[in-house]
Amino acid sequence: MAPTIAPGTTKIGWIGTGVMGSSMCGHLIEAGFSATVYSRTPSKAQGLIDKGATWADSPKAVAAASDVVFSIVGFPADVREVLLSENGALAGSKSGNILVDMTTSDPSLAVEVAEAAKAKGVASVDAPVSGGDVGAKNGTLSIMIGGEKDIVAALQPCWDAMGKTIVHQGGPGCGQHTKMVNQILIATNMIGICEALLYGHKAGLDLPTVMESVGSGAAGSWSLANLGPRIMDNNFDPGFFVEHFIKDMGIALDESKAMGLSLPGLALSHQLYLALQAQGHGRDGTHALALALSSLSGVDWKARS
Repeated sequence: MAPTIAPGTTKIGWIGTGVMGSSMCGHLIEAGFSATVYSRTPSKAQGLIDKGATWADSPKAVAAASDVVFSIVGFPADVREVLLSENGALAGSKSGNILVDMTTSDPSLAVEVAEAAKAKGVASVDAPVSGGDVGAKNGTLSIMIGGEKDIVAALQPCWDAMGKTIVHQGGPGCGQHTKMVNQILIATNMIGICEALLYGHKAGLDLPTVMESVGSGAAGSWSLANLGPRIMDNNFDPGFFVEHFIKDMGIALDESKAMGLSLPGLALSHQLYLALQAQGHGRDGTHALALALSSLSGVDWKARS
């Protein structure tokens, strides 16, 4: 039987307080959940501590103090470390606890975590998200969920605090596979956005005026509406890091290869982002692709008038 999860009674843990995690955990605290938090960089958790969260010195200690533990870290190796190592959350969990990993990670690792958790009487859910820093701050994320149906349903008060579009996709790993679909869609869309803005600039058009014409039609998209203005303003601060997107595309390419799929658009985007990273933009936002594409044509995007 799934536990009853509710603010004021359920104790949550949170591992990973970066661009996304801080806002997401903050929404849970604001919804009335008490929280214990851990981050590799303690200073990044200070804002949550100021809101009433308790600091723990390891993922294991977070789990020992919590009923439900959420994690959102960088790479699959980080997921393995914070969940499955000797100081990981599973080691500190007791029967009946729930682990919810919201990192974009390997579908196969999500299955592995679920199997290891089940052997200890712990439930595991993979729940990667889309919406970037804006969605995290506004509590409007799309959450793609893999795991047992009753556990996913019991977590509804948590999903409601963090997201707007919440869909149970199937068993362990299905949330991660759905996120790969999401990332493949974004990969080539971002090329189109950056190339289109580069074209408009070179043609001498006023880009904000162009956006008025194209943003609400068939060419419109979330990325164009939210990241297009940032590109035009030379604001490449990360809503989602280039290096993390490269990781995601690598996972999607590996999964595609295993399924016998050829995805040339995804492969092209992956190569362009690797070039962007090589140019020193790995910690910028994904929309910084505009810089790599403009350099191919000899255009200094940041210096344009």
